[in-house]
Amino acid sequence: MDMTLTNLVFKSMKKNIKHYYLYFFALIFSVTLCFSFVTIQYNPSVVKALAASGSATAAFESITYVLYFILIFFILYANQLFMKRRSKEIGLYQLIGMTKGLIFRLLLIENVVLFTLAVGIGMVLGFLTSRFFAMILMKLIKNDAIVSLSFSMTAFSKSLIIFALLLVVVMLQIFIMIRKASLLSLFNAAKKADERIKKFSIFHMVMGIIGIGLIAYGYYDSTRLFSVGGATTNNILINMLLILGSTIIGSYLFFRYSVALIMNLIRKSKKGYLKITDVLGVTTIMHRMKGNASSLTLITVLTGLAVGIMTLSYISYYSSESDARQLSPFDYILFDNKGIEFFDQLVAEGIEYEKTTFQISAVNVKMADLFNLDEKNAGYININQEAVSSVVSLSDYKKINPNAQLEEGETIITSYANVLSELLPLESKKKIQVKTSEKNYSLFIKEVREDEFFLSVLASAGSPVLIVTDELFDEIQKVQKPEITSQIGINLVNEKDRERAETLFKNLRERKAIEYDYQKTYKEYYDENIALNGMTIFVTGFLGLAFLLTTGSILYFKQMGEAEDERESYTILRKIGFSNGEIMRGIYVKQLFNFGMPLVIGILHSYFAVKSGWWLFGSEMATPMIIIIAIYVAMYTVFGILSGMYYKKVVKEAL
Repeated sequence: MDMTLTNLVFKSMKKNIKHYYLYFFALIFSVTLCFSFVTIQYNPSVVKALAASGSATAAFESITYVLYFILIFFILYANQLFMKRRSKEIGLYQLIGMTKGLIFRLLLIENVVLFTLAVGIGMVLGFLTSRFFAMILMKLIKNDAIVSLSFSMTAFSKSLIIFALLLVVVMLQIFIMIRKASLLSLFNAAKKADERIKKFSIFHMVMGIIGIGLIAYGYYDSTRLFSVGGATTNNILINMLLILGSTIIGSYLFFRYSVALIMNLIRKSKKGYLKITDVLGVTTIMHRMKGNASSLTLITVLTGLAVGIMTLSYISYYSSESDARQLSPFDYILFDNKGIEFFDQLVAEGIEYEKTTFQISAVNVKMADLFNLDEKNAGYININQEAVSSVVSLSDYKKINPNAQLEEGETIITSYANVLSELLPLESKKKIQVKTSEKNYSLFIKEVREDEFFLSVLASAGSPVLIVTDELFDEIQKVQKPEITSQIGINLVNEKDRERAETLFKNLRERKAIEYDYQKTYKEYYDENIALNGMTIFVTGFLGLAFLLTTGSILYFKQMGEAEDERESYTILRKIGFSNGEIMRGIYVKQLFNFGMPLVIGILHSYFAVKSGWWLFGSEMATPMIIIIAIYVAMYTVFGILSGMYYKKVVKEAL
């Protein structure tokens, strides 16, 4: 009996190879991705490079479990689809007298063979590609260390345990499906997922409109998420949950009812004159929405999540240099003439530099005046609070903006932090009240600018800097005594001197010649940004690949199933005279929808999510988002082409 069962297993696998081949390769790719990622964690070069950052190690560990979760979800979902495809085959096994236990043993052997091959090949490929991915990581964090190919027994044993547990879970899923299924349900399993809408009612129409409305509300509310007084509530978390809930529910209702509503309107506009393209495209899409709504919603949400996370990560990485310049507008900054021996050391080393000196004072500004708020639209801002703003004279400001001009009683506001400027934008051409310890002043805001010339920690809570006339500055300076009264900004003339200059500055800081530990250099800020953001974009890139593999493969598997279900329809169409090309045109319309619609809506979800708060992550949104979207569109196009090729093969075999 064992020999007979073994023969049956291999004959069954050979017969189902057309269904299993992509599933098998997707499983190999998943194992490769996971094992490669785990192996990187234990690569000596990577461990050394990330040794200073405990958070990086924790991030690696966390993302590993997320990757495992995605892998398990993908395998279970795909296995469920393939079990439905094989339901008639399992039903036939029962008809010829095989017990459920014997059928389970057959499927157990099949899956053990499949998993063993996939895991074996995937782990070998994962080990070989781990060096390549490790080199990408080192490149992203701008570390020049040489990366060698390193095998980790810890990574191997951890991965082996996870994949073994995955096999157990898959077999448990198969066992439950076989145990619960009756003979009749096995023969009808493939039809259940594709239950048709018998009649398009008023209820369907209303729900379709509600679905579109919920998505529109989610998009609109996302544009007000961080606006003061504009959001639905004063609680950001509640607003985010409202947006998320309305968008997800709206997506489901859109696929479940709105698509059918739109397709029904298109069909009615034809007034009964339907082409073959309409029959295979519009009508098929409309009738299959009930069965496909849940999976398309899931794919849309996963796509939006992946594109959004990857875009925000890339925005942070792309903005590393500009963010560092906002934190330290000069290469080196000295306060109150402390550490001025730095200049003598630069001269002694033959390092050329340029310096800019600013005298600094401070005033108090009422928030209500500065941001034009009142109790009604203040939201979570205390309008009675006073902000401390630095003050610089016009003559000092002209060192970076020579064309600046001020009349008596005027001020220019500048150096306003990006995050706060998005939440609380400043307005020019209005009067504000400022005060010192002895006197109040009324100033007219002539202009609001974005010049950055102070070390970020100097400005109190990101308050803007006021530029005033020299006479007014002298008056303010006499009565105001801020902690820091002057700043010297130093820029190197030649980039090649930076390494030596960094060493000199750090030595001064270690010897406490520079009083404040927070006086970091531009390069230190830049290196910190690159290390953090490089690590972030690397791990999110892995997650993005996993999401892409999952969603693209699920769509492809479903299209394979639909192609097999419609094989008889293609035979009939061929017999009544339609050519392959005519049939394929209708199929291409359906493919464009099935792959394009979840992608387009997912991208829209991610666009509005990213747009609502991208400025929290960097200074540039358009370029990073376009690049990430282009990658996703390209990969979905590949899955769409593969699906079209499979349909073409089925249509050719229809006669």
